[in-house]
Amino acid sequence: MLEHVPEWLGKALRTLRAGHGKLAVARLGGADALHAAGFRLQSAAFVDGEALDPMFTADEEDACAPPLEWSAPPPGTKALALIVEDPDAPTPEPFVHWLGWGMEPRAGKLFEGEDPPVMGQNSYLKTEWLAPDPPRGHGKHDYVFQLFALDVPLELGAGSGRDAFMDEAEGHVLGVAVLTGTYERR
Repeated sequence: MLEHVPEWLGKALRTLRAGHGKLAVARLGGADALHAAGFRLQSAAFVDGEALDPMFTADEEDACAPPLEWSAPPPGTKALALIVEDPDAPTPEPFVHWLGWGMEPRAGKLFEGEDPPVMGQNSYLKTEWLAPDPPRGHGKHDYVFQLFALDVPLELGAGSGRDAFMDEAEGHVLGVAVLTGTYERR
């Protein structure tokens, strides 16, 4: 199953499991797009590959999305789009926790609890942050934050889902910044 994960992606992630091969970045990105031109994504709330604070998960009653900050995208970027996926979910495709776009195509940030200007659907068909809630005893899950720099503006309507986003973005990725948080229910 790990043979379906591109080698360049396997080298970029701290952990590697079969579901990682179905992440948006595996289909839309490539070795040349990953962190192209120094494009990076980070959070003041967690370190890449480390655990998310429970305040951003379903263990907190009023959970919200963590803050994110990114560097300047590659030259020629016309749009930014963010998708957060759990490749460890027991589902055929990665579980979408957040999908949004409309951020200015330059260095920027989303504050804690702030949504992107235009929201797409999560896997529960809602346009909001879907707090991580892995099954108890299922082990640690990865939550892969993927910020895409695109060479065209997105023509998607608010509330569009992962499939529509993937179709619209394919062939238009100039760069992608990836950040992974983990979470395990105890």
